[in-house]
Amino acid sequence: MLYAAVGSAIAYSVFTVGSKGGCLGVVSETGFLDENGVATDVNPTCVTLTLGPSPLVYVAFGAVVFVAIGRVLTRADSESVAFRILDRASFVIVIAAAAAIVVSHVWFGLIPLDGIGGTGTYLWPFPFASGDVQTGSMTGP
Repeated sequence: MLYAAVGSAIAYSVFTVGSKGGCLGVVSETGFLDENGVATDVNPTCVTLTLGPSPLVYVAFGAVVFVAIGRVLTRADSESVAFRILDRASFVIVIAAAAAIVVSHVWFGLIPLDGIGGTGTYLWPFPFASGDVQTGSMTGP
């Protein structure tokens, strides 16, 4: 079970990373164009979203390990029952890690880049992953 927990934690750490970004406008020969292609004097906003692992997932893995060990110590009458409890805990940890990876990437992929600039509310894939938003102005000609 500990191998499954450590392996799942490592896999979750490796595969729950990502980033995406873009600018809501372009630089033209005469200045800036906004996202609609209209000339503007205001620098368009550039957005970078970063996805990373959530500490809550590691806490959940630890909780499953400790609950399973507690159940083995208090309820296991035989070795086969103890192994069944540990096998089920290992299965739960592996499935939780896989689900967290998939949910976080799908949710992250659905977050739109347009409109991020201080307006609107965006829900990160909490508790499956954490994220960071960085905004800035595009530099021009």
